[in-house]
Amino acid sequence: MAEPLAAATTAQHGQPDIVSKRDFLKLVTISGAAIGAGAFAWPFIASMNPSRDVLALSSVEVDLTPVQAGQGITVVWRGKPIFVRHRTEAEIKEAVDTPLQAMIEPVPDADRVKPGHAQWIVVIGICTHLGCVPLGNKPTDPRGDYGGWFCPCHGSQYDTAGRVRHGPAPLNLFLPPYAFESDTKIRIG
Repeated sequence: MAEPLAAATTAQHGQPDIVSKRDFLKLVTISGAAIGAGAFAWPFIASMNPSRDVLALSSVEVDLTPVQAGQGITVVWRGKPIFVRHRTEAEIKEAVDTPLQAMIEPVPDADRVKPGHAQWIVVIGICTHLGCVPLGNKPTDPRGDYGGWFCPCHGSQYDTAGRVRHGPAPLNLFLPPYAFESDTKIRIG
C-alpha cells in the first residue's frame, strides 16, 4: 500500500515529493524570525510618530472676541509666533489702496486675507530676512512707517497686510494655514 502512494507522489525527476522535517523546521524558524523582527521593529517605528502633545499643537483655536479694532494678539502655533490683528477701516483702506509697484514683493491685500474677513490679518510673526520676531503687536511697540510690524534687528518694515515695504527682508510675512470657524473664532493649522 505504501508503494502506490510513493509512486503517486514522485516528482518529475523520479524523487519522492515528500516534505521533510528539515523543510518544516526551516519554515517555522523563518516565520518565527519574521514575526520577531516585526515585533521588535514596531515600537521603534511607532516611536517616530509625533507625540500627543505635538499633535495637540498641530492646530490652535483662537477666540477673536476680546481683540478690539487696531489691536493684535500673538499666539503660538508649532513653536512659531502667529500675529492676529484686527485691522481698522483706515488700515484696510490703506492696505487696499497701496500701489503694487511700491512693494518689494507685490501682493494685493485681498490675497492676504480670507474673503469676507478683511478686518483680520493672520501672519507668521517671523521676519523673512534672518528669522527675528518683529515688533508691532503690542500697543506700545513701534510699527514702522507703514503701521504694521517693524523688525529692529535690520530695519525691515511691514504694512498692515504683512507685506514687506522697506529693509532687507526679501519676502512678505508668511501666512499660516487657517480658517474661520465662525465670525469670532479661527483655527490655525
